[in-house]
Amino acid sequence: MTDGQRLAVAGATGLVGSQVVELAQAAGHEVVPLSRATGVDLTVPGSVGGRLEGVDAVIDTTRSPAMDQAGAVDFFTRVAANLGAAAHAAGVRRTVVLSIVGVDRSQDYPWYVATLAHERATREHAPGPRVLRATQFHEFPGQVLDRGRHGDTAEVMQMPTQPVASREVARLLVELATDRTDGDVEVAGPRREDLVDLVRQLVELRGERVRIEPVPASPSMTAGSVLPGPNALVRGVDWETWARATAASGRL
Repeated sequence: MTDGQRLAVAGATGLVGSQVVELAQAAGHEVVPLSRATGVDLTVPGSVGGRLEGVDAVIDTTRSPAMDQAGAVDFFTRVAANLGAAAHAAGVRRTVVLSIVGVDRSQDYPWYVATLAHERATREHAPGPRVLRATQFHEFPGQVLDRGRHGDTAEVMQMPTQPVASREVARLLVELATDRTDGDVEVAGPRREDLVDLVRQLVELRGERVRIEPVPASPSMTAGSVLPGPNALVRGVDWETWARATAASGRL
């Protein structure tokens, strides 16, 4: 494959998808955004229409709006089937889907059951499927804090993590969609951390008064199932460097 390709980005307005769009355009690629904001509901057969005509690769960064296992599995499998059918019909050669490191080892956690279902459905339905598994993003501690917060306390899972900058993940998705290599890839940040410690640091950087209550994660995650393997790519800065820079910019 060569530069100046036509790329479709599913989930183009999300955390990673929006950065994929920006980075792909900056690299000289033409981007076809696929999201509800652009009139595409990927859970509905035929919603893509003719948007994939002339597209070289599809990058799937979709995220289920449902957090429960059944709802998320349903969302991901329908999206993969509909997107795959449209891609095959348009002659698309490659599909890169974003997943999570350790999903196959973490099937005692409902969200990871759904994420693995997304991988499998993409492999079944999409042309030229390729999976990028990433560790948790640097934004993850903030998401955990928001979801677990009840007044002045917040419950946070006690688990190891090796977080990576979401922008590096977006950059790698573009690389995998446009290069000449094949095969799945893992990516992680440079430093192993403890999630509870990261959330406590985040609260301090924000100047908030929140008491963090550690709670057990699933057995597999407690044992380190979401940590990267020895062959994972290491990209970007560590969490603290990212967090301090983000706080200085007023965006933390």
